[in-house]
Amino acid sequence: MIFYNRIEAVCRMNRLGAERRPFLFVIDYKQDRVIVEELDQIDPEMLLYDLDGVTNAAIASRMKITENLTSAIRWETFPMTQEAYAGSFHKVVGHIRAGNSYLVNLTCATPVRTDLSLEDVFIRSEARYKLWLKDRFVVFSPEIFVKIRDEHIYSYPMKGTIDATLPDARRRILDDPKETAEHATIVDLIRNDLSIVATEVTVTRYRYIDELLTHKGALLQVSSEIRGRLAGNWQAEIGDLLFCLLPAGSITGAPKKKTMEIIAEAETYERGFYTGVMGYFDGNSLNSAVMIRFLERQGDGSLVFKSGGGITSQSDLASEYDEMKQKVYVPIY
Repeated sequence: MIFYNRIEAVCRMNRLGAERRPFLFVIDYKQDRVIVEELDQIDPEMLLYDLDGVTNAAIASRMKITENLTSAIRWETFPMTQEAYAGSFHKVVGHIRAGNSYLVNLTCATPVRTDLSLEDVFIRSEARYKLWLKDRFVVFSPEIFVKIRDEHIYSYPMKGTIDATLPDARRRILDDPKETAEHATIVDLIRNDLSIVATEVTVTRYRYIDELLTHKGALLQVSSEIRGRLAGNWQAEIGDLLFCLLPAGSITGAPKKKTMEIIAEAETYERGFYTGVMGYFDGNSLNSAVMIRFLERQGDGSLVFKSGGGITSQSDLASEYDEMKQKVYVPIY
């Protein structure tokens, strides 16, 4: 698999876009390592994708893998202690109180033990966007980054998660003042991001709820829809357009540049491809996702699950710690 740097990736995307040649892209959080490959050149022994129904995962290989699996799933997690999490949390809160940021997406790496291989997780998990990179990671994301069709660009930031089994869960998540403020902040950030590349930017749906199924039960997730109009022949500048919007606002914060500095100071590990973006261009339109819900193999063969959440001035340490742990799941049920 060839990894390009940012400049090389932009040039390759622009060329393929101008020629209306379909391609897949995978971009890491820091935009240092990028996969840009035409769909018919991707080796399914090295990379599998299922992006909103566009896939190279053959039915036969799915059956072969799932036939050898039992219905029971071994899934053990070993999250850091709340005391350890508090060190990063208080660094973030200190910056927010100093006025350096309004919202910071703080993430962690949680060791996991499971009888599932990375490929098993790809095959068995239920998610709108999935990707497996051999011996590296699997991601099963519910979050759209941007979609482009008919000269309009759409983004769907997700902020706000709650256990669907809690009493009156829908009302609780929508009425929660911290979640409300966090969602409003990220919607405003994404509006500003889209305004860099589009005109007529508007919020077309605000704070609607989707239900996500996991092996531990259902979660409710709050999203919004934002739309803008692109200039004609945007395909010839598709690389420039995408990288103008990166990294995704929903997994950094606001203001973006300063918040990324705070993240680098507060987090105790490297994100790598986690919280980057993945997607495909079909020759006319584009569909992409933020790489959250992420299981990665380390150099020693162990597995870590990367997860986190948004921190604001109203955040509570225990609640944010619990949310980080709650998101360590596989959508297999």
